[in-house]
Amino acid sequence: MSEKIYYPLWLAFVPILVLIGMLTLNVLFFGDNTLGGSNQIALLVSAGVVGLIAHKKGVLWQDIKTGIVKSISTAMPAMLILLLIGSLAGTWMISGVIPTLIYYGLDILNPNIFLFATVIVTAIVSVSTGSSWSTVATIGVALMGIGIALGIHEGIIAGAVISGAYFGDKISPLSDTTNLAPAMAGTDLFTHIKYMMITTVPSMILTLILFLIIGFNHEFINIDQNIFEVKMAIEHSFDISPWLFLVPVLLFIVIILKVPPLPALMFGTLIGAIAALIFQPELIKNIGGYDSFAQNAYVSSMRSMFGEVLIKTKSDALANLFHSTGMEGMLHTIWLIISAMVFGGSLEASGMLKRITDAIISKVKSSFSLVASTVGTCIFFNLTTSDQYIAIVVPGKMYADIYKEKGLAPELLSRTLEDSGTVTSVLIPWNTCGATQSAVLGVSVWTYAPYAFFNIISPFMSLLIVAINYKIRRLHSKKVNLES
Repeated sequence: MSEKIYYPLWLAFVPILVLIGMLTLNVLFFGDNTLGGSNQIALLVSAGVVGLIAHKKGVLWQDIKTGIVKSISTAMPAMLILLLIGSLAGTWMISGVIPTLIYYGLDILNPNIFLFATVIVTAIVSVSTGSSWSTVATIGVALMGIGIALGIHEGIIAGAVISGAYFGDKISPLSDTTNLAPAMAGTDLFTHIKYMMITTVPSMILTLILFLIIGFNHEFINIDQNIFEVKMAIEHSFDISPWLFLVPVLLFIVIILKVPPLPALMFGTLIGAIAALIFQPELIKNIGGYDSFAQNAYVSSMRSMFGEVLIKTKSDALANLFHSTGMEGMLHTIWLIISAMVFGGSLEASGMLKRITDAIISKVKSSFSLVASTVGTCIFFNLTTSDQYIAIVVPGKMYADIYKEKGLAPELLSRTLEDSGTVTSVLIPWNTCGATQSAVLGVSVWTYAPYAFFNIISPFMSLLIVAINYKIRRLHSKKVNLES
């Protein structure tokens, strides 16, 4: 029924303007605590505005409700993954896995090239695993600890972690988005990956250069003394052993073997708990507080998975890092995701989203405007539906026939979907990706977004390449080698 209802364009934008207005006020009044509830309420109020307008136009509440339920169901896997990431972070903390990675990382990484190395390491891990979420939740958290110990601003470190992690998420053949984009556009996986290199490699080179510049211009004061103090603080709180590297290695092997994310993360959580019992018996006793080791083992493992564990340390820099909140710490983020899905689902079910996208498509006149419209549409869906997959699937379906009509090869569309849909999702606080990475790293999106250089540069690089008409593949030249 909603497809037959006509909305003036200005009216379709009203709920989005209400959302933008409320989110702006939230930033002004609540600062970094917008995820504590204010953004969630803004999304729900905006969804209410959608419902009122749609009701006046004759859309049935049952249709809106069905759209909301469908929207939430699409985000359910992400919410379950988020819960398991919380539990994994908890067991990896009490087992000493993350402290061990930080301890040895301080010996290996030169402060000046730390940010550069962070991008490289997270990129390698994410390409190998195909998952930005797993990369950020494991090696990313450890790198945050090392960077903080070196005295680097947390937003810059998080930006480097995000940049590397989303490089792999974008090009790894194991990544879901890397497989999803060509499927929507109508091309094959490896043609898509090869063609993406034209925009992805320059974006990564610029990112690495920027982090090198920041690293060599950063002033490190008493760095050797700071590193010594941090290592001593870690040794005081944990039993450090290189055998603990087996835990992340086993998880990466499981992920590379293409075990689905949920069982893989559960496996990572359980081996973390087992490692805690083997390597951290004193810590287990302190957390549990019982006389029986069996009771302490059960209570401490469970508590690390579902709730708050604060491990005392002599270093102020590591106080926040050695504080895990398990699944409980992810509940605000899950609340945000549900609220975002309510807004996105109601917007789509009412027909307002289609009205806006139809207006965008009608303005397409050239190859550049088509790619620019695709970029804008992907970012728009990331902003409004708060879901990375929707920002790839819907524009992919919308533009597939238009690219063919314009004589443009489908890999141009699939590349644009990744350049804009995949990487910008993490720059939006109320998007599932932005909310998740912010919660995992303990850094607000507003803090790390200015330093997520790869994610910022990618959509602009996509526009630049098409603007200079560099290797823009067309249907009649589809078999021509990219190097020609």
